[in-house]
Amino acid sequence: MRKFSISDIEGLIGIKAHTIRAWEVRYNLVPSKRTPTNIRYYDEEDLKMLLNIVALNENGYKISRIARMTQNQIVELVSQLKADYHNDSVQMLSLSDATMAYDEVAFSDILAKCIAEMGLIETMDVILFPFMKRVGMLWQTGTIDPSQEHFASNLIRDRIIVEIDKVEKPEKKDAKRFLLFLPEAEMHETGLLFARYLLKKCGHETLYLGSEIPYADLKRVVTSYKPDYAFIVLTSLNLGKDVNKIIGKVMDNLNVPLIVAGSLISEFDILVKDHLTPLKNVCDMTEFLEDL
Repeated sequence: MRKFSISDIEGLIGIKAHTIRAWEVRYNLVPSKRTPTNIRYYDEEDLKMLLNIVALNENGYKISRIARMTQNQIVELVSQLKADYHNDSVQMLSLSDATMAYDEVAFSDILAKCIAEMGLIETMDVILFPFMKRVGMLWQTGTIDPSQEHFASNLIRDRIIVEIDKVEKPEKKDAKRFLLFLPEAEMHETGLLFARYLLKKCGHETLYLGSEIPYADLKRVVTSYKPDYAFIVLTSLNLGKDVNKIIGKVMDNLNVPLIVAGSLISEFDILVKDHLTPLKNVCDMTEFLEDL
């Protein structure tokens, strides 16, 4: 069974370490274990219980009240909360739990039910994009394994593809042509696939190239496909400091307007350029594409 440090737990449940310790000292909630050398740690069962406690606490239950509950009562109340698929904080915690356990059935079931209740656009906006951002940060800090990040990303990717296939593309007389790709060193396709979903829903044409397309290939593709716009998504944290440099290199190899979205666009100052449209969030994306 995997062991977690207090800093691991802090990242996974989104609660400060000093708060977790206070819960233990005041209420004996999920007391930490000790190694033979007296190092504090938590196991997977502790993590699950802490995720449940956070879910209740974020939904109005005081810690003092939770501390008086039995483990079965806590689990039952959280199960009731999980039935509300509009409850983004609970669903994110549930996805985290399924990711840590590599539980594909549970993860896929949460995705399917959230999308059935809210639709893909709202699910991406309030649950999946925040969840993936958090997972990426946990991967970068070593709190979760790369395999767990890939597990979650691939299941989300597969689900978006299913939703793309479901869309009945409307007739649009003035449909635009979009070239969708990720530049070199960017491999996270979730946002780009979501853009493809939105574009199909709006009746536009797309050529989807996927991840890590060499800059040198762009001019040939543009000459052949003749898109009205190019669309990229930038999310990899290690690219943050170079985000404007990357955008510049993409534009140097294109002669069409560029749309750029992704979490890095909301976190860094994007230099103003002609023929560049930065989209900071899902609302920006949907409004821009619907207005074309």
